[in-house]
Amino acid sequence: MEDIPYASAIGSLMYAQVCTLPDIAYTVGMLGKYLSNPSLDHWKAAKRVMWYLQRTKDYMLTYERSEHLEIVGFSNSDFAGYLDGRDPLQALLQSCHGGQERKVDIDLYLVYIVYMGERPQGDFSVASTHHSMLEGVLGSTLLAKKSLIYSYGRSFNGFAAKLTDEEVGTLSEMQGVVSVLPNHKLKLHTTRSWDFVGLPRSKDVVGHQGDIIIGLLDTGIWPESESFNDEGLSSPPRKWKGICHGANFTCNKKIIGGRFYNIDQSFKSTEFISPRDSEGHGTHTSSTAAGRKIASASYYGLANGTARGGVPSARIAMYKVCWSTGCSSADILAAYDDAIADGVDIISVSIGSDEVVQYFEDPIAIGAFHAMRKGILTSASAGNSGPTPSTISNYAPWILTVAANTIDRKFVSQVVLGNGQVYTGLSINSFDLYGKSFPLIWGGDAANYSAGFDPEISKSCSPGSLNSYKVEGKIVLCRNPQSDTGVLSANGVGIIMIDSFTNDFAISYSLPATRISTDDGLKILDYIRSTENPVATILVGETWKDVVAPYIASFSSRGPSLITPDILKPDLTAPGVDILAAWSPVARASNDFGDTRSVKFNIISGTSMACPHASGAAAYVKAAHPNWSPAAIKSALMTTVHRMDPEKHEDLEFAYGSGHINPSKAIDPGLVYDSSEADYIDFLCKQGYNSTTLRLITGDNSSFCTTTVPERAWGLNYPSFSLPMEDGSPIKAVFTRTVTNVGPPNSTYTLSFHMPPSIAVVVEPSVLSFSATGEKKKFRVKVHGPKIAQQPITSGEIIWTDGVHVVRSPLVAYTVLPGSTFSSFPSQKEPNFN
Repeated sequence: MEDIPYASAIGSLMYAQVCTLPDIAYTVGMLGKYLSNPSLDHWKAAKRVMWYLQRTKDYMLTYERSEHLEIVGFSNSDFAGYLDGRDPLQALLQSCHGGQERKVDIDLYLVYIVYMGERPQGDFSVASTHHSMLEGVLGSTLLAKKSLIYSYGRSFNGFAAKLTDEEVGTLSEMQGVVSVLPNHKLKLHTTRSWDFVGLPRSKDVVGHQGDIIIGLLDTGIWPESESFNDEGLSSPPRKWKGICHGANFTCNKKIIGGRFYNIDQSFKSTEFISPRDSEGHGTHTSSTAAGRKIASASYYGLANGTARGGVPSARIAMYKVCWSTGCSSADILAAYDDAIADGVDIISVSIGSDEVVQYFEDPIAIGAFHAMRKGILTSASAGNSGPTPSTISNYAPWILTVAANTIDRKFVSQVVLGNGQVYTGLSINSFDLYGKSFPLIWGGDAANYSAGFDPEISKSCSPGSLNSYKVEGKIVLCRNPQSDTGVLSANGVGIIMIDSFTNDFAISYSLPATRISTDDGLKILDYIRSTENPVATILVGETWKDVVAPYIASFSSRGPSLITPDILKPDLTAPGVDILAAWSPVARASNDFGDTRSVKFNIISGTSMACPHASGAAAYVKAAHPNWSPAAIKSALMTTVHRMDPEKHEDLEFAYGSGHINPSKAIDPGLVYDSSEADYIDFLCKQGYNSTTLRLITGDNSSFCTTTVPERAWGLNYPSFSLPMEDGSPIKAVFTRTVTNVGPPNSTYTLSFHMPPSIAVVVEPSVLSFSATGEKKKFRVKVHGPKIAQQPITSGEIIWTDGVHVVRSPLVAYTVLPGSTFSSFPSQKEPNFN
């Protein structure tokens, strides 16, 4: 490999600035510039640099020149990699709170997961077996010891190790190896809410909640939070086999377990090498699922009330897999391996990937499948990539996939102009200007020309783009800023953000701020343009009632699933917008790096917040029915939901699945759609998996497919119905389902359904009579209709009722268009902000 062009290409990829990351277009351009014929090794090396930067972007690193590494260019979102851009780049570095110089070694090895399926029975040392395999491939005991990172062996078989591509190829061919997967970074999907879903406040409403253990894969937990006090709790359940691991971290009778995993072995100085939470996210999700009741909880007076989890008496086990650099798939599998063996009842995962991958390439799907086999349901977030269609995460049918909706409150902060006009924006604004007015300036009129910024950039108030002499002591109007950092670093008093994209969730900032609509932004800009000395003030935040709730958050990822469109995803929706819950006191109160405030409770949004609501609801049902299967619990939650208003959602069930979670009804669903491991294996076989590839999911060498002919997934006993059709094809499908009576022994259920007039539905039989609890009845649903073309989604519902119980399942039909799942959203004309 030519040393000079190689070093130049890689050096150019190593951005000196830290607020953005290299994209593929920049990578291709730089390799093309320095290498006339890039080899595969060049591309692999470039990919390693990009992965490294993604893992370390929050460390604020720059890079220094060495004998084999020369920085030949710089780049950020505004400068295209030329030395002329260095000065404004350095200003940007300072606004990002300072870079630091450091030499960086790019590891020639990458971490891979060697997945070996089911753990062999009997006396079996997984660690020694894995070490022997590596020793045979690497050629020495010392190299094998250095390479091995994890041995998975408590709940399934496999290991994680540092390997070259050649070593991966050798291991892939070895006997007993199911698959070798590259380690990927996944990301987090970031009170009144339980009252809103109708869950009673009384203690231990059903069953024995104290026997239920919720395992969370997250950023850790702050054990001293009052939300995790163990007053009145008994000793941990006897089934518990977990541990409390890590320095300066103590469990109690509420938090009964804590483990941490970090395959990179790299830590920020602010991070704890223990299950202790420095980010806040894991503390928030844990208290949402199972926090104790805390009176007068609030965020600087906002959302004041009683904070509580769904099952306040349930126990918590934290598996810390997420750090400032993300969540490694190898760490996630290690956590699943432990959580299953430790004896948790529910696993809550507010993590996901933006990539669409097959089930056997997805660590959460693999881990959740092994958990399902042991009777453990995984509740997982749907993702924060909405409203774009087919962005759903965690779509395996054995996972409960949770979307995010609003609740009946919102946080607003009003802007009052010097002419008396008032505009209302969304903001979690804890700062009070006490009605004092300050000079108001448009960001486009305060460009930092000396640093190379023009008004086109400064109107978005990017870091370093504002002239501090023009901004200091003023409120700044900005168009679609990514944060308040630019105004803060230029010594502005406050920021009014024109948000052209979202208007359904609030954000906390480190100075007075609010987010307003495009229309209101244009009016304020007109006021600035037409007034000699424009002034404004930003009022402290207030809590208002949201009368149109619930509706799906704009950020919540949408279905359908691209892997198995015959399975409707998401499954249901839960509160995930402006959720108040416990927080780590060492974590920032907002996303701003300069925010030094410490809070006990925080308000944040995301499907990450919706997931623990569903996890708590699942634990609530599990406490009432400890012997129910994961599929039965999931069915109970899905068929008892509150209907969502279709008039508020053009993407209908692709946004909210079956509907809005209703846990108090789920403990008595009447009927459930149950599924076993064998049902999921049959589903995978009919999806085209053969006996060899099936082992990638089940990890069971005895698993095999009785048929090799791919079929539709309409036979899986799922609590919803999805009918994707090719564009221009007639509607035609036959679904088979089996329901189990979990209500009174002598019950008769009659059918009703609601569908668009053009779609005919026949259900056979239309009456189900049961004589015993646990009895099963099968029925078929025949759907047919005319040819449909470019139909995004049409939907109806199938309902079984005995007069007391209402068992409802959505049925959706849609066309799959070339190049997309369904027709795209209409484009909107861009307003003029010049």
